[in-house]
Amino acid sequence: MAGRFKKNKGKRFYTCAIRPAAIYGPGEERHFPRIVSFAKLGLLPFKIGDSNVKTDWVYVDNLVLATILASMGLLDDIPNKGGHPVAAGQPYFISDGSPINSFEFLRPLLRSLDYDLPKAALSVSHALILGRMFSAIYTVLYPWLNRWWLPQPFILPAEVYKVGVTHYFSFLKAKEELGYVPMVSPREGMAATISYWQERKRKTLDGPTIYAWLFVVVGMISLFSVAYLPDVGPVPLIRAIYLFFFRSMWVTRAVFVLSMAAHLGEGLYAWHLAKRVDPANARAWFWQTFALGFFSLRFLLKRAKS
Repeated sequence: MAGRFKKNKGKRFYTCAIRPAAIYGPGEERHFPRIVSFAKLGLLPFKIGDSNVKTDWVYVDNLVLATILASMGLLDDIPNKGGHPVAAGQPYFISDGSPINSFEFLRPLLRSLDYDLPKAALSVSHALILGRMFSAIYTVLYPWLNRWWLPQPFILPAEVYKVGVTHYFSFLKAKEELGYVPMVSPREGMAATISYWQERKRKTLDGPTIYAWLFVVVGMISLFSVAYLPDVGPVPLIRAIYLFFFRSMWVTRAVFVLSMAAHLGEGLYAWHLAKRVDPANARAWFWQTFALGFFSLRFLLKRAKS
């Protein structure tokens, strides 16, 4: 919302409503950080809705321009306006003027960051069921929503409607009354956004998807349990599976020790390499590579070559 006091004696406060589309651009912290984080973890397994669904987006500089123009439209001393601001009490939809499918819009960004794009599709009705399930779960978890250990919900009903149902508006009224015309095209805006996120990625710790984490961590814990824990709970069953492949407890324990040694060696190498390639995250590279081994190290090696 934009607002301005009446110039003469200040007895009136003129306002208008700016209704932006989904905002994107360098420094935007509402949509893209969550999307990129999910893509990094491999948690964008499907698109929602049909491919012909379209929504609005607005580049941050275009939104700033619209806000400035709206503020100017609230001036009450413009000639031939009778002392009444043209924008007073008016709503204005603001966008880039290029409706597009949200997943197609995100494709260049995710591809530039080497993250997988969703291939499967989920209908809006099925996505709503999933969204309502997460909504119910997080309603129960309400007292702990601000805790660091609680991840954001995977999807919510409002997000399903946002990306799965066509909704976009014309900025013709803002053009006619405020003179708004997007000064940055969607192509230019996405190029600037990609540059920002590529630089941001270079400054942060990169790593594999959550599936690699589960595979390695669960595998190492189960191998340790089989090698050293007594027969409690599911250990006998897991031990039987491991013995089917390794044939003896001695080999099983040797595999665990060698695996830990390999992870430690890879972690130390990652720490040494990161001090040259990414010194700000050298310690984090050590711990991540110690936990995941080559699943983590390959990302650091790729960064060293770039």
